Amino acid sequence: MYGISTVAIILIVVAILIVLKGIVVVHQGYEYTIERLGRFTRSLRPGFHIIIPFIDAIGAKVNMMERVLEVPSQAVITKDNAVVNVDGIMFFQVLDAAKASYEVNDLEHASLNLTMTNIRTVLGSMDLDESLSKRDEINAALLHVVDSATSPWGIKVTRIEIKDISPPKDLVDSMARQMKAERDKRAAILEAEGLRQAEILKAEGQKRALILDAEGEKEAAFRQAEARERLAQAEAEATRMVSEAIAVGDIQAVNYFVAVKYVEALQTIGAADNQKIMFLPMETSSLLGSIGGISELVKETFKNRSDNNKS
Repeated sequence: MYGISTVAIILIVVAILIVLKGIVVVHQGYEYTIERLGRFTRSLRPGFHIIIPFIDAIGAKVNMMERVLEVPSQAVITKDNAVVNVDGIMFFQVLDAAKASYEVNDLEHASLNLTMTNIRTVLGSMDLDESLSKRDEINAALLHVVDSATSPWGIKVTRIEIKDISPPKDLVDSMARQMKAERDKRAAILEAEGLRQAEILKAEGQKRALILDAEGEKEAAFRQAEARERLAQAEAEATRMVSEAIAVGDIQAVNYFVAVKYVEALQTIGAADNQKIMFLPMETSSLLGSIGGISELVKETFKNRSDNNKS
């Protein structure tokens, strides 16, 4: 009986082991490939699965999450024969576990070498200035080429980024001197443009000032001519009024007219530069006497005209 119970226990243990061997639990983010007698049959997604013990076996445990690979630094010769050190980073994700397991050996190593090769190809077709300034174009070209090449492996390359492009120190110094010279040139051009613009604005201002002065002189001349015209009109009107007053025998108008002209004549003589000493009858009695004499002359004229009219 003891021997029978031992055998039963062994059979139970073996049965439990067989059952446990047929149970497979796949963790989230992974897929397992199943091989039946060495041949791939299917892939197990995350969750609980049952396989046939000793006939089915787990072939590969494939990480389905997006992964990142560091692209090591390497020397690259550009189109203009400049040597630069380039490194980068690559993001990829397995979409087909079977292809990633059986289409390529060592998926990460193959993807990394393919990326490094294409970095040399893409940068080798560009000048140094283009390789330093066109990072986005380089990344896009690398992504397109590498993703197409790795598609048969069941993976998707989501992003490739060039982290650093380092030219040699002597080349960096030469580029710095070139950049400084270019900036000095642009500064000199801008300064010359500023001086030129300032001279243009200054000339424009002077031109405008001359135009305004000419317009002012023109307006002043017009005003002076208008004033002289009005003065002449006023003078003519005054003469006409005096003539009318003389015609009717108004001696006071004659006296006023003669006195005004007399004073204006004195002002003109006194304002002349070549007249320094003048002996004139400035007394009021002399001035009135002169005006009185003229008045008597006018009266005599009117009297003779009256007598002639009576005759």
